[in-house]
Amino acid sequence: VVHKIIAELIEEMGIADKAIGVAPVGCAVFAYKYIDIDWQEAAHGRAPALATAVLRLVPSSMVFTYQGDGDMSAIGTGETIHAAARGENIVAIYINNAIYGMTGGQMAPTTLLGMKTATTPYGRDPRLNGYPYKVAEMIAHLDGVTYITRQSVYNPAHVRQTKKAIRKAFENAMAGNGFSLVEVVSTCNSGWKMSPVAANKWLEENMLPFYQLGD
Repeated sequence: VVHKIIAELIEEMGIADKAIGVAPVGCAVFAYKYIDIDWQEAAHGRAPALATAVLRLVPSSMVFTYQGDGDMSAIGTGETIHAAARGENIVAIYINNAIYGMTGGQMAPTTLLGMKTATTPYGRDPRLNGYPYKVAEMIAHLDGVTYITRQSVYNPAHVRQTKKAIRKAFENAMAGNGFSLVEVVSTCNSGWKMSPVAANKWLEENMLPFYQLGD
């Protein structure tokens, strides 16, 4: 769904010749096969650092990363925070599905307390596994950040809201306003071992109270 939103916006905004995406290591690793623009492939977690280099080499471009929670909020925490602190004019699109989706459904930094994963089969226990953290709130106080929002795509109304948010982030990047983060609270029905319908319901009832939507 988010891939489709990005493709629509690039076409509607007429920026196919300016947009450069940075693909992650994770579920969306083949993003460069889906959207016909220039792409770079980053090592796991390093997308914000690579996006920084791309923008400095091609300052007329609109650079965005597309990352999951394992990529951005685990191995890539440092790159994300420092790119935000520097105020890099890039957009980080961050898919938060509370799990490592590609590698077998392990606990991620975003996994909720009590949530069962491949590495927390009895549920995440804060005494053993620590607490989940919220990337958006963590970097919101940094001076280089211009726009942070948390959205979702579990129903049509929120799909439209997410599209508006990504458009605003792209506009901020092109205006040189600083770092933008669009977090998208999402499902992983295969990793969660649920049907798509049940996963959407679980997201609404469990993830949204903790990862509250808004700017």
